[in-house]
Amino acid sequence: MYFELALLAYLVDMAVGELPGKHPVVFIGDFIKAFERRFYRNRILPGACLVFGAVALALGISLALVYLCGFLPSGLSLPVLAILASTGLAMNMLHASVAGILTAEQPKQAKQAISLLVSRDTEAMTETEIHKAALETWAENISDGVIAPLFYLVLFGLPGIAVYKAINTLDSMVAYKTERYFYFGKTAAILDDIANFIPARITALLIVLLAEDRQGAWQSVFRDGNKLESPNAGYPIAAMAGALGIGLGGDAYYHGKLKHKPTLGPALKPVNRATLAQGLNMKTRLDQIILALLAIGAWLY
Repeated sequence: MYFELALLAYLVDMAVGELPGKHPVVFIGDFIKAFERRFYRNRILPGACLVFGAVALALGISLALVYLCGFLPSGLSLPVLAILASTGLAMNMLHASVAGILTAEQPKQAKQAISLLVSRDTEAMTETEIHKAALETWAENISDGVIAPLFYLVLFGLPGIAVYKAINTLDSMVAYKTERYFYFGKTAAILDDIANFIPARITALLIVLLAEDRQGAWQSVFRDGNKLESPNAGYPIAAMAGALGIGLGGDAYYHGKLKHKPTLGPALKPVNRATLAQGLNMKTRLDQIILALLAIGAWLY
């Protein structure tokens, strides 16, 4: 178990946020784009080879970095590894990105901000739809960008978080049910579903613990968590909806086509600017819970 490493990495992310320079995820993305340009075929085998290559690359580089850190002077290895691992955590960047919608002065600015965070069409979005999309992104990415990488960092150290980020990047780039990626991205989509199965449910639990109406949040998770196509995304989103007493999900346009999706949560209150602010305000208490759990783990192990 690597609780101490995870604790230090989370503290680095809280204090510094995004480090300067080219982000490791960008390197993974460059590899994916290069592979796709050279070897793309909308078949399962080329997509599986892409997944194997990206994961092997992330694993190999991270293992090499761990090995090299072993030559550092005593007491430096852990802090350096923590700085490296912090690049796989996105709490500060995620919160700041979603909070940018709150600070947008014009609807056009809000649409531009949300367009950077979601894959759905944003041009015709209403103010309510923008705030709903922002809360869904906030809830889902607490899992994908914070809890899941921490989970694998605790279990496997730097190689664990590196491999997870490779899987998650693959999912975000090629795991779409479109004509181009239906078969090519299938392996990436399945692997991402497996990797996020436990973290998504841990995230839902943490959000429920932060809710004023915990019973209502629990009911929302158990009633609605499995309603989306994704086996994982619905759980943190349903927990957020239940915690705020609102409805999330629902129909949305993707690539010009209307996609029918169920509503998650009790839909007792409207979704607006104040609701989004309330959801984002969970960050401080969530930080405290995560730090406390990592500190207890470091003490015990």
